[in-house]
Amino acid sequence: MKKRIKNKKWQFATFLLLALATLIIYENMIEKNSEHIIPDTIRKEAEFALSHYPELKNTRIEFKFKKDIKKSIMQAQPSFLSLLRPKKKRSYYIFISENFEIEGQKFATKDIPENVMIGWLGHELGHVMDYRNRSSLNLIWFGIKYYFIDASIKEAERAADSHAVAKNLDGYILDTKNFILNNTNLSEIYKARIRKYYLSPDEIMILVEERDKAKQ
Repeated sequence: MKKRIKNKKWQFATFLLLALATLIIYENMIEKNSEHIIPDTIRKEAEFALSHYPELKNTRIEFKFKKDIKKSIMQAQPSFLSLLRPKKKRSYYIFISENFEIEGQKFATKDIPENVMIGWLGHELGHVMDYRNRSSLNLIWFGIKYYFIDASIKEAERAADSHAVAKNLDGYILDTKNFILNNTNLSEIYKARIRKYYLSPDEIMILVEERDKAKQ
């Protein structure tokens, strides 16, 4: 009996080591390849959004479709293993839900209007801009707060919007918000989340005015 338990422990430990080794190999593959890994279906929009963030030119970012993302359509987050690296060598994911619902029908996210996709991706890249200035411990604590504290969600989402506005993506951000709030029958729960946590169109216009005044 003891021998069987010991064998199971060794099997579990071996599994963990193999899983960790696989993750490390994958991370190294990303590092050796292009800094930005983008599916062809959204390459044009992603590259346009990225062009507004020259600071991210040498930052490893993988845009990746997922079957489902809870409470959202897109999500930016750091690679877990890269949290062990210095800030400048971190890598990030931007996850994109494969589908969203309108009036109970599923539609492919890749088929949304180009300007809306640019706005959405621009917002997620705003998150990456926020993350890159945080220490690894701060990011971990930030992630915990995001999942449990409403005020932290609001702070994070408004910061991402603000970064996008600062990068002159305000028109696309507004198109995305209008698409969600006015031009579709997306879930009312999701719409309420957008109204609650993100900058409103009026707040975005105030930021635009402040940005333009600062340039004069």
